[in-house]
Parts: sequence; structure tokens; C-alpha cells
Amino acid sequence: MTAIKESSTIQQNKKYALDLCPVTYVMEKIGGYWKPIILYHLSTNDKRYSELKRAIPAITEKMLIQHLKQLENDGLVIRTAKPVVPPHVTYNLSESGKGLIPVIHAMAEWAFKEMEGSFK
Repeated sequence: MTAIKESSTIQQNKKYALDLCPVTYVMEKIGGYWKPIILYHLSTNDKRYSELKRAIPAITEKMLIQHLKQLENDGLVIRTAKPVVPPHVTYNLSESGKGLIPVIHAMAEWAFKEMEGSFK
């Protein structure tokens, strides 16, 4: 993986967009293919890693781990590990993550309407 040159024009433009555009800010946090899907599955209740993997069978282990860490670092997901053997780890939405539930549900509602129209 190559290092990102912080002083590059692209990085300056990205920082400018993040500072001024709320949509860019949201997309920086939940953008990509898997993050909204993970958030959607966590919106109902706490889940263990294996439950998320079963709920999203197409995601690779690497991508699930990577996106859970990013969501945790961004303060949207809370990882809780209980000190037992074998380890018992659960993931749930933080208060900030719970604030995204209406957005995720609106996306799902829009998709259902669009998909219904495409089958006519």
C-alpha cells in the first residue's frame, strides 16, 4: 500500500469538500459497498461477527473485519469483548450510528420501490 501525500491537490480538495459538504462527510463515513449493508444489519440488534457473516454471505472475512474496524474508528459501531474463553465479541450501533438508522431505512425503502418498478 502506498503512502498518501497529504499535501497533494487531491487531498486538499478532499479536505475542502469534507469541511464544507455534509453529503461528502456522510459518504466518507458510510460510503462504499459494504458499510451501509453492515449498518443495516446492525440496526435491528447487536450481532456477533459470525451472525454478520451469515447475514452477508457475499462479503469476505477480510472486508467484514476491515469495515467493522473503520466503522468502530469512526464512532458508528461499538465492539464489546467479554473476557471469556472462547472470546465473546458483539457489535452494536453507537448513538451516532443509531442516528443513521432513518437514513439506512430510507435507502432500503427507496430500493424496494425501485426494485418493484423494475419487475413490471
